[in-house]
Amino acid sequence: MPESISSVTDSLKTGNRVVGFGIAAIVLILFGAALFLFLNLPDANAFNARVERLFVENDDLRTAGEIKLLEILAQSGTSFSEVLASYRSVIFVLLVFSTALLVAALVFLVMIIALNRRIGAIQRTGIQVASLMISREARAVYINDLEFQLTEAALETMAVLAEARMDDDVLTGAQIEAVISGRNEADCDEAAGATRVKRLRDTLGNQLVSELLVKTIARRGYVLAVDKDAIRMI
Repeated sequence: MPESISSVTDSLKTGNRVVGFGIAAIVLILFGAALFLFLNLPDANAFNARVERLFVENDDLRTAGEIKLLEILAQSGTSFSEVLASYRSVIFVLLVFSTALLVAALVFLVMIIALNRRIGAIQRTGIQVASLMISREARAVYINDLEFQLTEAALETMAVLAEARMDDDVLTGAQIEAVISGRNEADCDEAAGATRVKRLRDTLGNQLVSELLVKTIARRGYVLAVDKDAIRMI
């Protein structure tokens, strides 16, 4: 057990380092891209500077039409600088947004990988059930102090499986149906018992928990994956 705890801790540390390095790499790459874009954007005042040179170098332009043309050029330069400034703001917002999306995607990816590993570990080791108590009066089952409300039919199925587990028995669908219905096993259909097990799993809700708690053994039947000493019925 200490070795398992140590390996899990090491895996968590490794995962945290991967996330940290990934976030740092994303930020650095996008920062470099932003720097490259901003450095290569034309100067917002370049057009105004060129128009100003026209004013200075062509002081002999004195007619009304020529002066009007220079004024139009000056206004165009001002509009160009304003548009370019707005482009810079848009680029900055897009870069911030893309950074946030990439960081979120990286975090979610690492979380999914960690969750898949955890689910795989659970599937390999099974659910560790310290106690399983069935209460007919409350119509509920308590698994490790977690309460699951059951229907009457699901409670009967759980009780039959619990009694079989205490006797180290594996029940087929026909045997489950026979015990609950009180009929002869030969008169019961395998599918009816399988349907009862499916409804029990559906009532428990969590597919992973229900599939691992009520295990299916190929060509033998169904059994609770619980230590028989942990089962209590009241």
